[in-house]
Amino acid sequence: MGCRQRVTKTALVRVVVGAGDRGPAAVPDPAGTAPGRGAHLHPDPACLDLAVRRKAFPRALRAPGGLDLAPLTTYLTAKRSEADTVRQTD
Repeated sequence: MGCRQRVTKTALVRVVVGAGDRGPAAVPDPAGTAPGRGAHLHPDPACLDLAVRRKAFPRALRAPGGLDLAPLTTYLTAKRSEADTVRQTD
């Protein structure tokens, strides 16, 4: 959704519309089992920034108005720090 590079589905994070603290939110669905329309994104903050600049979330998820991105940002930050920890221990 952000950088538009093609990779396997397992390398991407599925994002769906869910409930956030401030209304509708873009929520990660790592298991890929949440009902409803989903979009896929690389688990990379740079890819998230591109998607935000392109206003891709409301369009891809067919959600009128804005979406709260805090749950997705928190998830991607945690995923990134988890990957950095694994690299340091290797």
